[in-house]
Amino acid sequence: MAKFEITKGKIKSAIRLCAYGAEGIGKSTFASKFPDPLFIDIEGGTKQLDVSRFPSPESWKTLLEEIDAVIEEPEICRTLVIDTIDRAEALLVSALLSESNTDSIEKYGGGYGKGYTALQERFSKDFLMRLDKVIAKGVNVVLLAHAQMRKLESPDEPPYDRWELKVSKK
Repeated sequence: MAKFEITKGKIKSAIRLCAYGAEGIGKSTFASKFPDPLFIDIEGGTKQLDVSRFPSPESWKTLLEEIDAVIEEPEICRTLVIDTIDRAEALLVSALLSESNTDSIEKYGGGYGKGYTALQERFSKDFLMRLDKVIAKGVNVVLLAHAQMRKLESPDEPPYDRWELKVSKK
């Protein structure tokens, strides 16, 4: 007899999706087509859309509180849209700088990359883990982000441009 139960077929579950592109390309409009969306519109890009939205968070703490509201009452929506994660990251940078009384992420914790490490850890722990809880409650999560072009140079190939998320490299 098998030690583990084997299942087959599709498993009904909420999804997490990240869509990124240039400004004004229609990311918010795309996200508005998901079932019963509720936006956390950090940058104010949904003004021309007929959607439900939380007040635009002005701080990292408020952003997390809005996500917590969906965890506590998942019936308020079927899809939570974060518009955009690059603006969410900027809120976290502001919070970290305020907590450490510094004016640059480079100087955070005495420098040597400690600011970027703290940024990565807090973004994962405070933000992404909360979104996992939203998904566990059966609510879809759509993350929107801006794109930026970066030139990649390889010793083996000629340099080329590549689109990537407009967030810190860590």
